[in-house]
Amino acid sequence: MTLTLFAIISGLVLLCGGAEILIRGAVSLSLRIGISPLVVGLTVVALGTSSPEIVVGIKAAIDGHGGIAVGSVVGSNICNIGLILAIGVLVRPISIQVALLRRDLPILLGITLLVPLTMTNGIIGRLEGALLLGGAIAYIAFNIIQSRKVKNDAADSEYEHGLPPRRYSPLMTTALIASGIVGLAAGGRLLLHGGVDLATRLGVSEAVIGLTIVAFGTSLPELATAITAARRGHGDIAVGNAIGSNVMNLLAVLGLAALVTPLHMSEVRPFDLAVMVCMTVVLLPLMRSDYSLKRLEGVLLLVCYLAYISYTVMG
Repeated sequence: MTLTLFAIISGLVLLCGGAEILIRGAVSLSLRIGISPLVVGLTVVALGTSSPEIVVGIKAAIDGHGGIAVGSVVGSNICNIGLILAIGVLVRPISIQVALLRRDLPILLGITLLVPLTMTNGIIGRLEGALLLGGAIAYIAFNIIQSRKVKNDAADSEYEHGLPPRRYSPLMTTALIASGIVGLAAGGRLLLHGGVDLATRLGVSEAVIGLTIVAFGTSLPELATAITAARRGHGDIAVGNAIGSNVMNLLAVLGLAALVTPLHMSEVRPFDLAVMVCMTVVLLPLMRSDYSLKRLEGVLLLVCYLAYISYTVMG
């Protein structure tokens, strides 16, 4: 058991460190080639914080652990709203001012409602994977086009201040990206190995490990982003990162993993999918009230998340 826990902890450290290094390199590269801070924040950073899920999802698919691949995505989306965003709100109430983010939430809701339809037969095949990945590309293109069509200097300034502060030399940028990828690959391998072994030792399904430990671990980059953004008063970044990351989890992570090999997801319960949908749906009326999230609402989200985790682990 000691080696199992060591593998899980080491995997989480490498995944989080690799994601942070990769984000810094990718942001530096993006800004150097002239991409606006707003687009970088909504796409590059969202992809970067989702990189642990992508690595774990693909590795799990290759090794035939579909329960962990799908469970980590579903659990991560629940975690991003019920834990990550809730903690950000508890640190500082979040006010939403960027129209682009208010439009992205209904997009996330639509995707969250539609994606479970691809799972009705208990498998996500390569065709569904290709469609999901195509949706991820379309989402990124949509954000880029909209940001250029509707200029928002206030939002651009907010994202510029919220991004990693340094723009590195070309050589350093390349080294950061390469190191980040290596860290993610090594961390994903260790976390998956430890997660599968832990499921075997505890006698629980791989999906339970994916929905809880793996989902929480791969969401740690989003947690760091949310806390930092909330403390600086950049509410749009905290919400935008959660929304963008959840969209990327459903479209890019599941899409890439299913393209590698069809995902069998019999271990992921309809209840888990329902909780993911409900946690997303509840955000709409909360934020539509006055385009803000208050501490009391953060407590509500956190209680729902803890209740779900308790039920999943104890059930």
